[in-house]
Amino acid sequence: MHRSASRLTRLLACAAVPVMLVVAGCSSGSDSDGDKKSASPSSGAPDSPDAKPSATVAPAKFAKLPTSCKTISAKTVGLLVPETKVKAGTVGKSSDLANRTSCSWNGLDDNGVKGSQYRWLDVSLLRYDSEQALGLSGEQRAEDSYVKEIAKAKASEGAKKVRTSPAAGVGDVATAVVYDLTKTGEDFNYATIVTRTGNVVITLTYNGTGYAGGNAPADAELMKGAVTAAKEAVASVAVANP
Repeated sequence: MHRSASRLTRLLACAAVPVMLVVAGCSSGSDSDGDKKSASPSSGAPDSPDAKPSATVAPAKFAKLPTSCKTISAKTVGLLVPETKVKAGTVGKSSDLANRTSCSWNGLDDNGVKGSQYRWLDVSLLRYDSEQALGLSGEQRAEDSYVKEIAKAKASEGAKKVRTSPAAGVGDVATAVVYDLTKTGEDFNYATIVTRTGNVVITLTYNGTGYAGGNAPADAELMKGAVTAAKEAVASVAVANP
């Protein structure tokens, strides 16, 4: 009877407290080791590793392009293109001048019976931003464009005797493309320099021919002029991004 009365007293006491407390502390019978384990916090379990932050792409080195017709000095233009028609240069059409711009100069030096010399000089600049979504830096995108621009120069319509070689000392990397081309009944010689500086790709072309008995310019002469002008174009990009 004493044990029954004691049990009855316990049940009445538990009935007087909230249900949550009854479940937690008024169960009949003693706690087992298994119950203790299930009730113990899971602090002993290893924490799940934090998600690694996505890699960020470095911002593009150059934020803007220089004015295309000022990438080559007036002095150099005067030496490479005698009797230049438009000394200030002719800006090429572009729907995005912040990232794609170009300029050209041309002139005919008429020497009468001694023949005439025609020269054409043009420069184009392409700038590439970094693309976080693609995980590509501006420099990587420019490198891809650099390869494509070399291929375009080599595949110029009507180009003959195409030769390529490294152009040391121009930008971060540069390639010279030389070829012959016949148009307007004359044989033209072409020298093209494709170079990359940071996230900017520059393609500079210098070509010419002789009229009325004048000799076409030698490849070496054209290439020397093209390299000089390309170096100035590369330097102008840095100047525009102090």
